[in-house]
Amino acid sequence: MRWFRGTADTQAKPQSKATSQRVSRRSTGFTEFTRTLAGFENLAVLDLGPTSSANISFLTNFGGRVYNEDVLRSSRDTSYFTRQDDGTMKLDPAKFFAENLNHPENRFDAVLCWDVADYLDEALVKPMVERIHKSLKPKGVLLAFFHTKDAGPDSPYCRYHIMSKEVLELEPGPDFRLQRIFNNRHAENLFKDFASLKFFLGKDNIREILVVR
Repeated sequence: MRWFRGTADTQAKPQSKATSQRVSRRSTGFTEFTRTLAGFENLAVLDLGPTSSANISFLTNFGGRVYNEDVLRSSRDTSYFTRQDDGTMKLDPAKFFAENLNHPENRFDAVLCWDVADYLDEALVKPMVERIHKSLKPKGVLLAFFHTKDAGPDSPYCRYHIMSKEVLELEPGPDFRLQRIFNNRHAENLFKDFASLKFFLGKDNIREILVVR
């Protein structure tokens, strides 16, 4: 984990320069997320996406600390896989969580989950959310993005860069594959231990969810 103040990936391939152009999108969910940040003293934010200088700069302006864990990329580390009886390799959640998302209870005021859950191995999704719940303070907030069924199975994975309180830039990243589509009921079940959920539906087949601990 990297911390900021005021492994080789065998399954993901870099995008070519021709497909690396960033696209801007307005995010109502992120606008609501940022409104809550000013209410926290000694703000601590956990960013679960790739390290972004834009994100660090934006978030540290609120006077706190930013912690970064690229959970998706870490999950592709072959050291977390075990060989099965049939010879296939399978991700071992126990190995993964022994070294990832190990935070004290009530550590963070806010978490940026982005669309990690859509691309993450199924075995890690619910345990990840459970760990986030424990590490969030009461009244802490989480912002997560989910693709709708209209997005299609080939929706590209993108890195999120914060440009302002309303605008994010999406940069095509490694060639991670969309693993699943969460509908509203699935999302509600995923965050069942949280106090409240607020949904925002974007025009680009992305459902944004603001969750309060």
